[in-house]
Amino acid sequence: MAKAPVLTPRAADFPRWYQDVINKAELAENGPVRGTMVIRPYGYGLWERMQGDLDARIKAVGVQNAYFPLFIPQSYLTREAEHVEGFAPELAVVTHGGGKELEEPVVVRPTSETIVNEYFSKWVQSYRDLPLLINQWANVVRWELRPRLFLRTTEFLWQEGHTAHATYEDAREFAARIHREVYADFMENVLAMDVVLGRKTARERFAGAVNTLTLEGMMGDGKALQLGTSHELGQNFARAFGTRYLSRDGEQELVWQTSWGSTTRMVGALVMMHGDDDGLRLPPRLAPVQAVVLAVKGDPAVLAAVRETGDRLAAAGVRVHVDDRADLPFGRRAVDWELRGVPVRVEIGPRDLETGTATLARRIPGGKEPVRTDLLAEVVPKALEEDQALLLRQARERRTARTVEARTVEEAAEAAAAGGWARVRWADLGPEGEAALAERAVSVRCLVTEDGAVPDADDAPGNVAYVARAY
Repeated sequence: MAKAPVLTPRAADFPRWYQDVINKAELAENGPVRGTMVIRPYGYGLWERMQGDLDARIKAVGVQNAYFPLFIPQSYLTREAEHVEGFAPELAVVTHGGGKELEEPVVVRPTSETIVNEYFSKWVQSYRDLPLLINQWANVVRWELRPRLFLRTTEFLWQEGHTAHATYEDAREFAARIHREVYADFMENVLAMDVVLGRKTARERFAGAVNTLTLEGMMGDGKALQLGTSHELGQNFARAFGTRYLSRDGEQELVWQTSWGSTTRMVGALVMMHGDDDGLRLPPRLAPVQAVVLAVKGDPAVLAAVRETGDRLAAAGVRVHVDDRADLPFGRRAVDWELRGVPVRVEIGPRDLETGTATLARRIPGGKEPVRTDLLAEVVPKALEEDQALLLRQARERRTARTVEARTVEEAAEAAAAGGWARVRWADLGPEGEAALAERAVSVRCLVTEDGAVPDADDAPGNVAYVARAY
């Protein structure tokens, strides 16, 4: 009788497979309030490494970290009409506290543009105070009707950047710099994610922004996932909150602003972009454990060799874990590490001691091979770099293979329904075509130029729309 698979096969039920991986790799569980989640240590370890790398990149472009309150007076949100309209259906509002009805309801932070501007208007007095570059790591609450762990939850973790500049050009360039140098570089070179950099249409733009730059990735089922956004806010919030500065010419001027963010959604994207029927496949540069050294048997000589090998790999700069749990079957432990996506397993048993070798199992390309133990400190780091590049190449090849050129709304919708993306000239689609696609649960993910660059304007000649179903 055939043994039941550990995970639901992706081809049989992709959403069920995703939930299986989240559960069995011990990434997260549903919280007690609908739409919330408990992030387990292994899942939080992934977020911590993302957070650490992104934080360093954010600071490298001159941004400082700060923190703003979780509770925001409801009146703040009403000052920018488009912003409050865009977020109204998602707001969680507190009306009672300390056993009494509050004089003014407070909103649980859905994003912080309004409260940030309340303080920017105090901190910015002169052109000498600009640019003002602030980021915060926080949680936000957006009441989600169709929650899914990591992808859409009522509460999630993120970073949100907020900046104020003296000129439109400075703000525009900074939003683009975050888009390229922070988000795109991190996602491609650390997460090994293939992302399309583009411009959102007016329909998909952040509420209150004049332009939104996005990074879109294709998941394993062909759907799109928005992985990060960088917004040009123009002077909308500055005007609403009176955020002005005294210019070099002695004139009072409104600042120009940006905001930008990325979230724990990236953990879900890791699962869906790189995972296979055996579980996670973690990019080596991100993986908390890059290599696990497993004892096949609990013999004293084997355990000693496993620990010595772990020390050698650690000295070579590999993030290594030694699994010498002799009380658990080897097969169960191997499957568990494979499910968790650890890039490399080094397996050592009594026969390996006789030959001076170990079995090297590589999670990303698959396969096993014997390697001399004295060469492991050279072979493993090289394998990790090769496999990092392979993950990105596989993701890019999948998107290329599953993206078609379309000429009409019908062709674009058919491509999305078939589990892929479509590229269609924006001049052939336009807002009317976008609305027609929306009726079929298909959206324009972003606009790019003919050569794939980010356009300067929504209606720039030659703009191409990427169209897909999305999470």
